[in-house]
Amino acid sequence: MAAAPSLLGGCLCGAVRYRIDAAPTAVMICHCATCRRAAGAPSVAWATIPAAGFAFTAGRPAEYASSPGVIRTHCAACGTSLTFRRDCGGEVDVTLASLDDPEALPPEYEGWLAHRLSWEAVDPARPGRDGGG
Repeated sequence: MAAAPSLLGGCLCGAVRYRIDAAPTAVMICHCATCRRAAGAPSVAWATIPAAGFAFTAGRPAEYASSPGVIRTHCAACGTSLTFRRDCGGEVDVTLASLDDPEALPPEYEGWLAHRLSWEAVDPARPGRDGGG
């Protein structure tokens, strides 16, 4: 799958902006309890990007260690969830809804379906997985 060159995104208030210059290695909807709580949403759609192809271009997001070895970022001003990264990985997950054009990267599958809230519908045409990426 090829990402459009230089996908742009950022938070609701515009204080934090980013740029993606690499094709994602995965695009998915996560139903895990940690993502749900971190975003305050029933699920979170993510694109996994090689770290070298992602950069913040304006502002500096706040960081939160949500679990051992995991750092999530969000805008300190408006609270928009932006990224997820593991200490040991060379990738960063970026929230699809924070892209200027979220339609540019449609999710390919849904992960952690065993954690899904019973009242959230899933697309039966989209493959599901027990785990994440």
